[in-house]
Amino acid sequence: MSLPWPRLRGLGARFGLAVALLWVLAAAAAPLLAPSSPRAIDLTADLQRPSLRHLLGAGENGIDVLTHILYGARVSLIVSVMTVLLSAAVGTIVGGVAGYFRGWLDELLMRSTDVLLAFPGILLAIFITAVLGPSLANVVFALTFTGWTGYARLFRGQVLSLRQREYVQAARALGASGRRILGRHILPNAAGPLIVQATFGIPGAILAEASLSFLGLGVPPGTPSWGALVDQGTQYLLIAPHIALFPGLALALTVLGFNFLGDALRDALDPKPVAMR
Repeated sequence: MSLPWPRLRGLGARFGLAVALLWVLAAAAAPLLAPSSPRAIDLTADLQRPSLRHLLGAGENGIDVLTHILYGARVSLIVSVMTVLLSAAVGTIVGGVAGYFRGWLDELLMRSTDVLLAFPGILLAIFITAVLGPSLANVVFALTFTGWTGYARLFRGQVLSLRQREYVQAARALGASGRRILGRHILPNAAGPLIVQATFGIPGAILAEASLSFLGLGVPPGTPSWGALVDQGTQYLLIAPHIALFPGLALALTVLGFNFLGDALRDALDPKPVAMR
């Protein structure tokens, strides 16, 4: 069975799709679009406001803000995509096993999920990165450790709903294994809600990575990151507000665009009948 192919309509959907494409393009083509190297410094342009030399201004030691925003998009892309893929994989396995086999295994897995859900995800991520140290891999691990629970509960609910369908019972009667039923019959039919959850998970991961980098617990020092650039800009808000303003705008537009895209996907994949008046 093929996965659903949604048709996106509306201004919000087009805006979200445009933002997503622009974000991916900026991350992929950062070496071509950036006016300088992310490690380049220009002491003569320290804290310089936007000009023809530095289109979005310069930060400490004359680093080019536009360059760091473009390369920071790469960090956001890697962290968000890896986090969503790993979280979805872990959550789908846990939720599928719990929902299909039920019994004591369902109780064990879901109570473990509830324990993790009882803690704020960002606080757990801060604790994990503080213990492991700042690095890209540790950020992905921390966000995956706290992010798979939503996928697990969502897919478990889908499995509980779909496991009683006729085609699942027919496959079970023909002797198909639980793994085959989950992978070939249930997962394709539950793909819509999972895709929507993943779309909303991307801006969440972007915000979480920016928050960790803002606190100095994200990517290593010197690595371009929107959160680290905003952190640097908070020290110069009165004399050089552009350092925090432009990466903050990039962060806000990206998150807003993906939220619009997630709303459009949710409406396209799960249409609700309009009540008659």
